[in-house]
Amino acid sequence: MTAVKERMALDFETIVRQHQAGVWRYLRFLGAERSEADDLTQDTFLALFRSHFEHRTPGQTSGYLRAVARNQLLQFRRRQGKELNTVQMEVAESVWAEADRDDGLENYLAALECCLEKLDGKSKDAVELFYRQGLGREAVGKRMDLKPQGVKSLLRRTRQLLRECVKRSL
Repeated sequence: MTAVKERMALDFETIVRQHQAGVWRYLRFLGAERSEADDLTQDTFLALFRSHFEHRTPGQTSGYLRAVARNQLLQFRRRQGKELNTVQMEVAESVWAEADRDDGLENYLAALECCLEKLDGKSKDAVELFYRQGLGREAVGKRMDLKPQGVKSLLRRTRQLLRECVKRSL
């Protein structure tokens, strides 16, 4: 292997090691199931490897990888015949980019995990069914004996509680 190829392989390996978990979490944040996030993370790094990307800063690399991962998810959903709300994805990107600055994402995720552990009752059940199991509002409503609008309101209130809890924690 030539010195240039060795350096490129080393740089690629370093980028994967530094960013793989973040790409996977980002895909989960956008709504990918665990197995989908696994596959899409690999696809993201394959796309990076095939591209002419030049690493500059960790922030730029992270932003580039998020764009590639988002496109991989969009393509995957289109192949499934599903549509994603691109406005929600743009909002998710802005939230993620803000949290990703200066290791803020790690602190944010740790705070969120602590706040999620504090949930109980219907809020906890709704989060589990809707976000972790990926059920729609109607399915969650049937399981919890609520109307879909009631589920929507419960999730909205729960998200607000979580935002406040995370904000206090940070």
